[in-house]
Amino acid sequence: MSLEAGQDRALRDHLLELLSSRSAHLDFDKAIGGLPAGLRGRKAPGLPHTVWQLVEHLRLAQVDILDFSRDPAYREPKFPDGYWPATAAPPTDDAWTASVEAFRRDLQAMKDLVADPQADLFARIPWGTGQTLLREAMLVADHNAYHVGQIVQVRQGLGAW
Repeated sequence: MSLEAGQDRALRDHLLELLSSRSAHLDFDKAIGGLPAGLRGRKAPGLPHTVWQLVEHLRLAQVDILDFSRDPAYREPKFPDGYWPATAAPPTDDAWTASVEAFRRDLQAMKDLVADPQADLFARIPWGTGQTLLREAMLVADHNAYHVGQIVQVRQGLGAW
């Protein structure tokens, strides 16, 4: 499928806005901002995950989608182990920081892919089963929005929102 230059730019701009969690969704940094370190590994009553589990899941799933989108040697992680952390709390403050920084870095890499006018948003990813970069970018945005919302729920349940 081929779009006119203006349509292509508009679509990319809309995707970048969606990936940035602007408009309808709270962004990742606001969701985790100001969270006391002691609450990162605590579950809120009635909720299944800690903020750490959600942050690390976001990171793992996002890098998986990014790798799939750009790496012909892509190998899918084992489910569910490859998509969720083994612990309820970050093992160290450095692990938390590394996860947050990696999430931000990988989100920027996805944005860079989408922003590249040479990247065909509609072309099938050759090693996939019909997926396109457009689909993968929307998947990242959708998945991130869902779990960022869960982070807010956990924080609300812990009285830290």
